[in-house]
Amino acid sequence: MDTMRKSDGRRGRIAYEVAGLAWLAEASSPGADVVPVLDHGATWLEEPRLVSVAPTPKAAEEFGRSLAHTHAAGARHLGAAPDGYAGDGWMGEAPLSLPSRPSARGEEGGVNRANPDEATPASSPRESWGSFYARERIAPYVDDRTFTAAERALIDKLCERLESGALDHGQPRLVEDAKNRHNNIGAARTHGDLWSGNVMWTPGGAVLIDPAAQGGHAEEDLAALAVFGCPHYERILAAYDEASPLEDGWRERVALHQAHIMMIHCAVFGRSYVTDAVRIARRYA
Repeated sequence: MDTMRKSDGRRGRIAYEVAGLAWLAEASSPGADVVPVLDHGATWLEEPRLVSVAPTPKAAEEFGRSLAHTHAAGARHLGAAPDGYAGDGWMGEAPLSLPSRPSARGEEGGVNRANPDEATPASSPRESWGSFYARERIAPYVDDRTFTAAERALIDKLCERLESGALDHGQPRLVEDAKNRHNNIGAARTHGDLWSGNVMWTPGGAVLIDPAAQGGHAEEDLAALAVFGCPHYERILAAYDEASPLEDGWRERVALHQAHIMMIHCAVFGRSYVTDAVRIARRYA
């Protein structure tokens, strides 16, 4: 078998990737295939070298259906780290918060509103998606080195609207069904960095690589696929929606769910992506 080794000496990077790949692989069959980790150490991992082929419409449809089942495998809460990993993670070169428990603004559990210092039990740890998305996935990447004062004010306005709950919406059907059946599921099990370059099309179908795995909203993975274009994207969406119907209005939310990946790109690459991030903020604020 032809193999490849990835090395990264920065603390926790390899551990996060290994845990994420294993967590996603737990959901494969019927979930999406994931590149296996053949061996690893603290600063390296070894994977098989995948053979790349041109994607077909059939492979795209199979990927859409399998991704729906990966998401439905669930996570404890929004932002939850993969099982077996503790601490924050990374999305590319940007830091990624992975809170150990649901937000204080949770629907159930979290912090007792009558006594904020007292934690309340949670049979089903859930929280407002908008609150989480604003606080953990947009606000940390707004800084005065990249954005002007006017741009920061616009993004802050978007965060305020998200915090209000006005943009909250449900997960796809299979994820919601899993949340209702299992009280330890509060979010979708997401790849977390699912731009098209992290989907390898092989003779056996699509294979996920290089995750920033976390508990999240399933629509964010689907929206990320479209950021830089994805072969047979509409076929993927149609098959996903057939397997796990999406919440009404999902097409109008695609750009909203791209806000996080755009903010990450602003943090890493500077003003090259600010126009896109501001356009999203202006649309939904």
